[in-house]
Amino acid sequence: MNDEIKGRLSTLWAMCAILAMWELEGRFSLVASGALPAPSAVLTKFWIDRSDYALHAWATARVALLGFLAGNIVAVIAALAFVRWPATERLTRGINIAMFALPPIAIVPILVIALPGDWPGLVLAAVAVYFPTMTATLAGLSEVDRRVVDVVRVYGGGEGAVMRWVRLRAGLPALLGGMRVAGPAAVLGAILAEFGSGSRWGLGSYLLGSIGSGDASRLWGIGLTATAMAGLAYGAAALVSARMTGATRAVTMTTSLPLQPATFGGRNDLLIRVGAFVLPFAVWWLLLVIGQLSPIIAKTPFGVFDYLFLSPGSPKAQTRILAALAETLPLTLLGMAAGLFLALLLAMLGSVKPALARALLPVALVTQTMPLVALTPLLVLIFGRGTAVTLAITVSVTFFPSFVVITHGLTLVPKAAFELVRAYGASRMQELRLISLPAAQAWLFAAARLAVPRALLGVMIAEWLATGRGLGNLLNQSRGYLDYGMIWSVALVAVLVSIGMYQALLSVERLVSKRQG
Repeated sequence: MNDEIKGRLSTLWAMCAILAMWELEGRFSLVASGALPAPSAVLTKFWIDRSDYALHAWATARVALLGFLAGNIVAVIAALAFVRWPATERLTRGINIAMFALPPIAIVPILVIALPGDWPGLVLAAVAVYFPTMTATLAGLSEVDRRVVDVVRVYGGGEGAVMRWVRLRAGLPALLGGMRVAGPAAVLGAILAEFGSGSRWGLGSYLLGSIGSGDASRLWGIGLTATAMAGLAYGAAALVSARMTGATRAVTMTTSLPLQPATFGGRNDLLIRVGAFVLPFAVWWLLLVIGQLSPIIAKTPFGVFDYLFLSPGSPKAQTRILAALAETLPLTLLGMAAGLFLALLLAMLGSVKPALARALLPVALVTQTMPLVALTPLLVLIFGRGTAVTLAITVSVTFFPSFVVITHGLTLVPKAAFELVRAYGASRMQELRLISLPAAQAWLFAAARLAVPRALLGVMIAEWLATGRGLGNLLNQSRGYLDYGMIWSVALVAVLVSIGMYQALLSVERLVSKRQG
């Protein structure tokens, strides 16, 4: 029996064991006091409610699919432009980082206010899709064999020919890989918009309407249906990738822009830096002008500045935001640190015992594809509405993606790197400490950057749904009071906090790399 078959069997046995323990817990309520119903009870309730699921699932799937297509089209066009004209990548870097760092829950009320019908879900799904597809495509288009490029140019081909004959073909596997990550992201975006808008149809609306009943079986059914939909999106993209390129390996989301842009000296460099800072605010203002939205509802950058610093109510608004941020930020940092530590610990154990890592990867995929708004009510049933549920949600959403990224980094360490320490009789843990962890340092920082927006999103959703504290609760209250200035202000603060944490990690990484170099 080869290693691949053994790995699949160990994974199958692990999943069967998880389902068996879940069934026992559900039947006898050993730990969760009824908050974790047996899979058989979930399936029974699903069958009873089956007529409801069809309409709600179709509404979510339709919006997610439209957002998936729109986001991917924009992402591919952007990646092509960044490769063809490197200055555009530097100029739009502020927008790209903001799109990555944006906690979706922060802009749901804004989209619901500004856009009619299904448009909030479509836009949020497209925004969620854009970054993973753009970065994956950009990496694929950029990382080509220079010798092939030289051959095309020797025969008289210009940049257009290089793009057509070399870059597009080399970048196809990366594009399809990015779409695997984008599929579940589109489903999450659509559900978040439904959850915030209170629309009649959609899994988000069905979930919101079911929370008050406290029916754990129904909540688990909705959550698992959303997970199945996201997993189906991932699987469809993976199948297309396998058929077109033969690629079958899992892909994780890139957390930095891989293209090395052209450098510009002196005044041009300064202009591009200033433009990269100003452009996100200019796009913000331009979208409001194009949409012809009322200034009472849709706040421009100056409108938010006036609300926070110039209006008579500014001191009170500042106090409320700072108080909410003082509750949200520590939990975000604590939950992110705990999730990263757990991910690193389990990745190291998986490196020592590969069968353990193989058994955990399916669980990681399921958790990564379960939309956060579907996961939160389930954890509330188990942990209650205190700080514990906030930390549980934050650890959950940061742990599994980080685990996948760190595990991938550890597996890429060349086998030859271990020969010297093995010759001196080093144990497997010593190999990890001396060789694997230093060699995978870039992946550790990548996992941390990936965790930043997810941690803030997890905390804000927990505050919105469970604890009634922090930025998430302030956003929810402001929507109820029609305090549009506060809604836009909280959204901006959430984005700036996420970007600040991302840039801080990037600066630490560069400092560590410089010292080691």
